[in-house]
Amino acid sequence: MNDLDVLKVFCAGDGSHGNLLGVVRDGRTCPGGEDRQALAAELGYSETVFVDDPERGIVDIRTPGTRMSFAGHPLVGLAWLLDIEELQPPAGSVWARDDGEFTWITARAEWVEGKRTEQYASPAEVDALPAPPPGEGWLYAWAWEDEAAGRIRARGFPRRPDGIVAEDEATGSAAILLTAQLNRALNITQGAGSQILTAPGPDGTVEIGGRVRFATLPQAARADLRTRAGEGSARR
Repeated sequence: MNDLDVLKVFCAGDGSHGNLLGVVRDGRTCPGGEDRQALAAELGYSETVFVDDPERGIVDIRTPGTRMSFAGHPLVGLAWLLDIEELQPPAGSVWARDDGEFTWITARAEWVEGKRTEQYASPAEVDALPAPPPGEGWLYAWAWEDEAAGRIRARGFPRRPDGIVAEDEATGSAAILLTAQLNRALNITQGAGSQILTAPGPDGTVEIGGRVRFATLPQAARADLRTRAGEGSARR
């Protein structure tokens, strides 16, 4: 499969960090649901996206264990990669724009499923959490770094049965949920240093943005990914 791209979404200002995203640009190379799910599990990213119609923005989002109707970091990454103004995940229409440095999408907090936010007293408490913390369910742990400026320290823990991802480096949907709960614009530092920007809209939507870059993987690792992707498509 020659159409597999790996992106970093929500990078820091110097292009470092960001959450890895697998993108299969031509969904026809892996059309079956079971094959797509198997490929997402083999690649092991928090999400892998299959583009079924690049002109209309119709996409299929998969975690290693399930299909998702909406996810933030895959759609920000796709908006940057496809340079498209509208994306169509199963949840509904997602508008996108690019301001030269950041790529933005507009979505609704009610599309975010199965995630819980929990406030901690300080960034140090968030940093001290083990990965993952004890408990069940998707946890977005956060604390104010500077409440007046809207700056937040956060970490995301999927705590999914597959156990592939112990900690999510940058989670767009959880940031959307938190923005809706606080009803204010946020500048979030998540994981090892990823940056997420958000702003609530007047109609109940939330705009979320970040920097996107192609991931620079060792040649051997990139070849291995393409081999595994090819094996996945061959199973159909």
